[in-house]
Amino acid sequence: MLSFALRFDDVTHRPSGRLWGGGGGIYIEGSGLAALSHSADEHHNKGKVKSTAARTAMSQFRALAGVLRAGGGGPWWRGGGGTLARCRPHPWRTCSSEATPSQAVTSSSNYVEDMYFAWLEDHNNVHESWDTLFQNMEKSGAPDEEAERRPSPLLQGRVASHSPNVTQKVVEDHLAVHTLIRAYQIRGHHVAQLDPLGILDTDLDSFVPSDLITTIDKLGFYGLHESDLDRSFRLPHTTFIGGGETTLPLREVIRRLEASYCGHVGVEFMFINNVEQCQWIRQKFETPGIMRFTNAEKRTLMARLIRSTRFEDFLARKWSSEKRFGLEGCEVLIPALKTIIDSSSAAGIDSVIMGMPHRGRLNVLANVIRKDLNQIFCQFDPKLEAADEGSGDVKYHLGMYHERINRGTDKNITLSLMANPSHLEAVDPVVQGKAKAEQFYRGDAFGKKVMSILMHGDAAFAGQGVVYETFHLSELPSYTTHGTIHVVVNNQIGFTTDPRMARSSPYPTDVARVVNAPIFHVNADDPEAVMYVCRVAAEWRNTFNKDVVIDLVCYRRFGHNEMDEPLFTQPLMYKRIRRQEHVLKKYSDKLIGEGVVTLQEFEEEVAKYDKICEEAYGSSKDEKISQIRHWLDSPWPKFFTAEGEPKTMNYPPTGLDEEVLQHIGQTASSVPLGDFNIHPGLSRILRSRANLVRNGQLDWALGEYMAFGSLLKDGVHVRLSGQDVERGTFSHRHHVLHDQEVDKRICVPMNHLWADQAPYTVCNSSLSEYGVLGFELGFAMASPNALVLWEAQFGDFHNTAQCIIDQFISSGQAKWVRHNGIVLLLPHGMEGMGPEHSSARPERFLQMSKDDPDHFPEFAGDFEVQQLYDCNWIVVNCSTPANYCHVLRRQILLPFRKPLIIFTPKSLLRHTDARSSFNDLAKGTKFKRLIPDEGPASQNPDGVRRLIFCTGKVYYELNKERKRQNLEKDVAIVRLEQISPFPFDLVRAELEKHKRAELVWCQEEHKNTGYYNYVQPRLLTVVASKRPVWYAGRDPAAAPATGNKSTHLNELKKFMDVAFDLSAFQERNT
Repeated sequence: MLSFALRFDDVTHRPSGRLWGGGGGIYIEGSGLAALSHSADEHHNKGKVKSTAARTAMSQFRALAGVLRAGGGGPWWRGGGGTLARCRPHPWRTCSSEATPSQAVTSSSNYVEDMYFAWLEDHNNVHESWDTLFQNMEKSGAPDEEAERRPSPLLQGRVASHSPNVTQKVVEDHLAVHTLIRAYQIRGHHVAQLDPLGILDTDLDSFVPSDLITTIDKLGFYGLHESDLDRSFRLPHTTFIGGGETTLPLREVIRRLEASYCGHVGVEFMFINNVEQCQWIRQKFETPGIMRFTNAEKRTLMARLIRSTRFEDFLARKWSSEKRFGLEGCEVLIPALKTIIDSSSAAGIDSVIMGMPHRGRLNVLANVIRKDLNQIFCQFDPKLEAADEGSGDVKYHLGMYHERINRGTDKNITLSLMANPSHLEAVDPVVQGKAKAEQFYRGDAFGKKVMSILMHGDAAFAGQGVVYETFHLSELPSYTTHGTIHVVVNNQIGFTTDPRMARSSPYPTDVARVVNAPIFHVNADDPEAVMYVCRVAAEWRNTFNKDVVIDLVCYRRFGHNEMDEPLFTQPLMYKRIRRQEHVLKKYSDKLIGEGVVTLQEFEEEVAKYDKICEEAYGSSKDEKISQIRHWLDSPWPKFFTAEGEPKTMNYPPTGLDEEVLQHIGQTASSVPLGDFNIHPGLSRILRSRANLVRNGQLDWALGEYMAFGSLLKDGVHVRLSGQDVERGTFSHRHHVLHDQEVDKRICVPMNHLWADQAPYTVCNSSLSEYGVLGFELGFAMASPNALVLWEAQFGDFHNTAQCIIDQFISSGQAKWVRHNGIVLLLPHGMEGMGPEHSSARPERFLQMSKDDPDHFPEFAGDFEVQQLYDCNWIVVNCSTPANYCHVLRRQILLPFRKPLIIFTPKSLLRHTDARSSFNDLAKGTKFKRLIPDEGPASQNPDGVRRLIFCTGKVYYELNKERKRQNLEKDVAIVRLEQISPFPFDLVRAELEKHKRAELVWCQEEHKNTGYYNYVQPRLLTVVASKRPVWYAGRDPAAAPATGNKSTHLNELKKFMDVAFDLSAFQERNT
């Protein structure tokens, strides 16, 4: 017996990229592929059909053809077994794949007849689906002529007659119901009950989509009527509302859709262009009864909610006038995070790295990370003294690292909450970078052991561009963390700004749509809905390794901080909030009403946690000193002593053996892979390198190769990231070779140096500075035994990452006792390239260096190392490839870690004078903080009339001009390679050697920029202000450089004339 059912399915794509099935398409589902013949009678009358079964089969064709002619049909038909099918080609007849739906239906009739008669000749002549169909039709055939005149089983009880109007109504109604289901899947979240206060529409739009059945009269949108509510309809395969049922009355269809999509959960997912992922989400939210919890799970949820709520209540009672940025209004965040961690731990995750803003941080530290309560409470004591050097930070910015047993799974888990400044969302890429590093070092190639969780505020999530930058790293091979769970604490307000004035998008989470991340909006006053959504989010991340967003729609019970008055700007909202019952009260009453807990059990649980808080408060009074190192979020226990101090205060020489230099040089100038076709221009570059190596010389690219290669040999991972770093902005590096004949075939020679070397990672980044620099900073936090470098395309491009530089790199150790050895490579130099491609703004880095210009230090012990240990970062401008190599190697050989800022050259990359000998990197050599004059002037220091201090590229221009003017005996030029910390000891030695010389600082930058304002007061300190320090350089200017080549050259000539005019400052001396 044939049984047919109309189906309405999603658009589905086959690998060929052609459209199969269509939104609004009709499918006939039976035991085989069915198509209809409008000319079956004609063939029958010609006597081609002999048997009764065959005549009955043709009656089936006629009856179904009536349906088809009346209803117009749809584009394609569904065969038995649930597989999509098009018209299949036949040896003597084909169906055009380009036919329109109506053409396909009309043209299919003769095709079906051909198939049928071919089958009568030999069943093997047709596809098995046709064979099955025709066999079933003959089996179902009636032996009498009356059977030919009776409607087929498809029409019995379904159509009742061959009336075209009735038949068309059947088709249209099924299509309407399928469209209705899809409408709820797409737009149901717009009418979901998400706001606990019932004031705002979470999507900022009060308009209700017309295709959602919010009132009975809206059935008319689909051509349905109230009388259709009790009619049953076949459900499409793109919904799970039926559970085990394949048909449902329309009334029940609507009820279940509203329960799935319009309750306390709103799901945005239909923009995802992956059918499997959409089906997965549908199943998680549509299956009847799927959002159920056991009594034990409900009790656990209540206990966690008690801890979250009572913690804030306790702080409010004890320190009512203190800022703490409490979690009131979104207390459900704590059980939400714990649910995510529980589910992830059960899936195999054992390390979770988290980032969050200040709101709720203390609660997360206490009840998620499990920081000792007494250490949190003592932070409120105004008499608490700081034990650590540095500034420290306010308690709601601090981080924490803790390893403990996860009670939900009884497995070990490590939790790290990253310290964060007030700059909201700045921590996002930092967290991702650290997570990526941990995955890398552990060989966790698919993120099955390490994951990240990011918490956001609604206003910041929508408003901060770094959120977008971070999302765009999520799918990049060298940056992906294989899925991050984002939790938005949606207070529906930003400080005092109404969301209707704070964003243009409907939701604060719309930025996540750019990476096809599903977004789960949930009413935070429904704890069970929140827990279910968190569980689904964790499962999504584990299943698909993609980002997912949870939007906790809540409110902020107090103002921006506890001292703020929100009624000034949000009177309606805060009047409602003051009447709003606490979520703990709502949920406990619910559980008591269900008999899950008794009132006594609830009160005992509350009293139990209150007692814990009181005991911790008592012990916190014994804390007299604040140890910020106890709040460290990224400890390196084996690198430092148990007290967090360096194990030594010296470092070995940074020179290398000749054999190592030769081996690295040969690899750098060759292609390690056979049958690899490189560009002819690159062949010339490699030949040039080979010549340099044979002559024992280095250019800039080889100096870098020597540093990286030697560290890799010692097992130190090297990671270089930034825009165009694989080739190098100035086409000098070429660390990734591309086969000119085979697409995507590459070779990284640096990974072919030694069999047991550490891996080298070089990766072009997205066109982002803020996000990528933050990411690399986080990567450098994970291990001290890695050289992590970020290179700006041009030095001044770092200014779009200024927040990371100011808030994390410059001050991170002072605020959070956090060492970091990240290296910034900033191309710098005045070469007539205009204001935006010249200056890396060295004055900004020097201004943030913490050494005192007026204090002349004592030269005790290893002064160089002690200076480096005391500074907040190191600023250098190397003038030789050898010194560049040395400073990179020193970065790893130091017994501690400091950020290293290197102003790298542009024209010097190929300057024939800017080369080094292998001897400059020989065994026993080290980085030169200062390079004295090594020419004729050094032979007779007393005869030197002028001593010029400079740094970087300008040295070569000074040296050239000195030779031209034949002043090599009269003028000594000293290169300051390490600018900060200032090398007082070496500078004093030079000044004592040249006691009779005028002191001049020369720079190519403008006077109000560059190094002058940093160097001049320190030079005066060395000479106790007894000798003046003169300036030679460009005049002050607003722009960093001119865009006119002629002006550039005139400026250069002018300050060169001043530098070598030995009488230029005589009048001022008198």
